[in-house]
Amino acid sequence: MTTITLVRGDITRQTADAIVNAANSSLLGGGGVDGAIHRRGGPAILEDCRKLRASHYGKGLPTGQAVATTAGDLDARWVIHTVGPVWSAAEDRSGLLASCYRESLRVAEEVGARTVAFPAVSTGVYGWPMDDGARIAVETVRATDTTVEEVRFVLFDERAYEAFDSVIR
Repeated sequence: MTTITLVRGDITRQTADAIVNAANSSLLGGGGVDGAIHRRGGPAILEDCRKLRASHYGKGLPTGQAVATTAGDLDARWVIHTVGPVWSAAEDRSGLLASCYRESLRVAEEVGARTVAFPAVSTGVYGWPMDDGARIAVETVRATDTTVEEVRFVLFDERAYEAFDSVIR
C-alpha cells in the first residue's frame, strides 16, 4: 500500500528517490516547477533531456506521458518529467491529467524508485483548478497499483496544501 503524505514547500528541496517535474513537451526547461528543477538540478538534467529529444522524443514528450532523467544536483536519483494538459472549460482533459500521475508512477517503478515527490501538475500556468487537480491527483495515486512506497505531494502554497488536505481527509 502506498503512503500519501503532504508537504508545503519547495519540491527542489525534497529528498526522494524521484522528483516529478511538471514539464513542458520540449523537455528543455521553462517556468514554474520546470524552471526551478532545471535551475537547482543543474546542467546534467538538460543534457539528458537533449539526448531524449535527439532520440525517442524528437517532437517532444506527449501530454500525459512520463520519462526519467538524472536528477543532477537535486537530492534524488531521478527526475521524472511529465507533461500535464492545459485546462479547458470546453473539453474534458482529466484523463490526460490522471495519466500524468499513472505514467509517472509506472516510470518510477521501472527505475526502482520507492519514494516519489509530486507537484500539483497542471495547476499553475496551465490553469487547472486546484480543487479538481488535487482530487484527480489523489484519486489516481490511490487507484494505481504500484510498488512505490511513498507518494509525497509537495505543495507550494497554503491554498494548494489545503486543497490536497481536504481530498486526503
